[in-house]
Amino acid sequence: MTDWKTRTKLVHAGARRSQYGEMSEAIFLTQGFVYDTAEQAEARFIESGPDEFIYARYGNPTVRMFEERMAAIEGTEDAFATASGMAAVNGALTALVKAGDHVVAARALFGSCLYVLDVLRRFGVEVTLVDGTDLAAWKDALRAGTRAVFLESVSNPTLEVIDVKGVAELAHKVGATVVVDNVFATPTFSRAIEMGADVVVYSATKHIDGSGRCLGGVVCGSRDYVRKVLEPYMKHTGAAMSPFNAWVMLKGLETLDLRVRQQAESALAVAKALSGHPKLSQVVYPGLPGHPQHRIAMEQMGAGGTVVTLELAGGRDAAFRFLNALGIVKISNNLGDARSIITHPATTTHQRLPPEQKALLGITPGLVRLSLGIEDCDDILADLTAALAAA
Repeated sequence: MTDWKTRTKLVHAGARRSQYGEMSEAIFLTQGFVYDTAEQAEARFIESGPDEFIYARYGNPTVRMFEERMAAIEGTEDAFATASGMAAVNGALTALVKAGDHVVAARALFGSCLYVLDVLRRFGVEVTLVDGTDLAAWKDALRAGTRAVFLESVSNPTLEVIDVKGVAELAHKVGATVVVDNVFATPTFSRAIEMGADVVVYSATKHIDGSGRCLGGVVCGSRDYVRKVLEPYMKHTGAAMSPFNAWVMLKGLETLDLRVRQQAESALAVAKALSGHPKLSQVVYPGLPGHPQHRIAMEQMGAGGTVVTLELAGGRDAAFRFLNALGIVKISNNLGDARSIITHPATTTHQRLPPEQKALLGITPGLVRLSLGIEDCDDILADLTAALAAA
């Protein structure tokens, strides 16, 4: 399997078959497992084998298939599937730290990620936020007591691209664990482990499912980290992925590469077509040569991703008129879907942030986040252009 290309791993890695030889992965929709003897139950609670399970909160055959497939495509030794992307972020960080530890994080993060960092502060963890694009800021913030660094490889929603390799080199000098939320990069374009990340987190709700059906998340890392650090925290706090959702994610992985490459191709076409539009004050897309971190994006991902940020020149009112005039593109706060989706971060995903913090992050009243789907790109462009006329 190690010699297989990514698309082959996306279809076949981690597959388990029952005695019936089913083609599609089976859904083991059970929360518990039966033991032949009391002695067998005792032995399993001491140490479980690769195909021995105790309780669905600890593990399940369908969930394990998803974990092994994700580890195979991400290039890690192991993975742990979670109930949601935020459960993955929370678990990946909280399992690592204790009161008195220090965490350095990029300041440009999804609103719920910032909330998790606030929770860590309440429990005695010191958190320092830095400009993620400035390696000097990371160097100044890191110190001997820094336990972890946390960043989004491409920030939500302003699409800053962070130099994962540069941050990892600095973090490892002080012994810190590098945790990367890689949702916008997607597993298709991910090179985070190669670039030095220790732990990679995904919201499987996004591109992995790809059709807006189920919540899910996954944390990928070394076997020691996943089984000795993360698993004890996750299995006792209950953020396990359900077997049905794991099966949906397995089906999503089969077409992930095909979908994401089409979405990225459409995102680049849209960004190019709308750049310079009189109704827009800016178009932000890492795949455009004018993006401040274009070179890093190409080195780390080889593509610009599936999301484009547009800023309406007329502010909030123009943004709302634009959103309300769209037909094909749907207003929703999700992303990575087969459908094109758009949202207004200042009033939705990042609305809880104070005005000064929004301004610092570049989340202006006119900013909208557009996640490209797999519809015909000409139809998407026609929809966007007509809506801009209405704005």
